Amino acid sequence: MKEAIVVGVSDSPGSEAATRWAMQRAAALKLPVQLVHAVDDRWAYDAVGYNEWIRESGDKFLVTAKDRASKLEPTVEITTDLVSGGAGYALRKKSKRASMVVIGSGHSWVGGSLTDRALQVAAVAHCPVAVIGEHDLANRHGVLVGVDGSEESTQAVAFAAAEADREGQELTVLHAFRLPEPVVARGMPPGNFSEIVAEEERVVLAETVAGLADTYPDLIVHQVLETHTGPAEALIAAAATARLLVVGSKGRGGFKRLLLGSTAHSVLSKLPCPTIITRLHTVKHSE
Repeated sequence: MKEAIVVGVSDSPGSEAATRWAMQRAAALKLPVQLVHAVDDRWAYDAVGYNEWIRESGDKFLVTAKDRASKLEPTVEITTDLVSGGAGYALRKKSKRASMVVIGSGHSWVGGSLTDRALQVAAVAHCPVAVIGEHDLANRHGVLVGVDGSEESTQAVAFAAAEADREGQELTVLHAFRLPEPVVARGMPPGNFSEIVAEEERVVLAETVAGLADTYPDLIVHQVLETHTGPAEALIAAAATARLLVVGSKGRGGFKRLLLGSTAHSVLSKLPCPTIITRLHTVKHSE
């Protein structure tokens, strides 16, 4: 059986946008969809049957959500699951046997924004996580992926290339870093230090996309090297007109214990377009 696309659903516009996006993807890939609604009753007072009431409300909500989703893509098989506990914990468990987890972004969840929940899920999921906002995609074009030379970003490029090729979109591979300040360069050996560093990073960018032309001969790939701003800022700006942004869960930063890299965290906090955080497999970096 094909692994389902798991969608975290709630009564919010962001959740509805996530469901629409997931249903379109499921129809294109011929995958089933599972709608998951989390009832966080851990702190509820049950003296008057409150827990039973919220679970009954959750069941009714899922019936309505399934009906709406089935009307979007009648050919997609849909199941539902009402789970207890926090949404992040529930979707993490589901991600172990999912092809992708899809969640909306916004500010409608009690006890915290949907963006907070999206960050939680993206940090701990075992599969790629798509975070979907209420963006109008009608006049947007292209798939954008951020790279930094790490193995995670190389995996993100492979994922993004497959998405772009399937959707008939052009792929932009962006590598952003700030060149050393002039005062730093003065302390280095004679020569154009900034240009030397930039050339090394161009090699990193070229190596990251090597082989894509053989795998996807019809895919148009653009390589962009940004040397005046940081990765998160560059990706957010470049994704303002993109249909999809793909980012690895971590990069080559120094904080290995963090579950989600700073670039991915910043992008999700200012979601510029539908964004997928990839986590294809664990990569051990050398010390």
